[in-house]
Amino acid sequence: MMKAVRALRIVGIALAFVVAFTISQHATLTRSGETVPGILWAIGALSVFFLVGAAAMESTQGPEADTRKDLLWGLGIGGFLAIATGLATA
Repeated sequence: MMKAVRALRIVGIALAFVVAFTISQHATLTRSGETVPGILWAIGALSVFFLVGAAAMESTQGPEADTRKDLLWGLGIGGFLAIATGLATA
């Protein structure tokens, strides 16, 4: 049961990140006619850091840190999904 809750929390965070990033990119594009150069590289670097942190926490922290671990997993996965979405719509 807990694994299902964690999986749903991770997926929810990842999807929320993708939606927020997509809306932000469209707003920036509408306002200025272009997006911030290199933003996908920056999101990729942050995503790697989030995933490394999540993997490290999984092996060093107990179940009391599950919410923080899920946040890191969700942000890391969401970042890579945002990159894929950005590349697909570019």
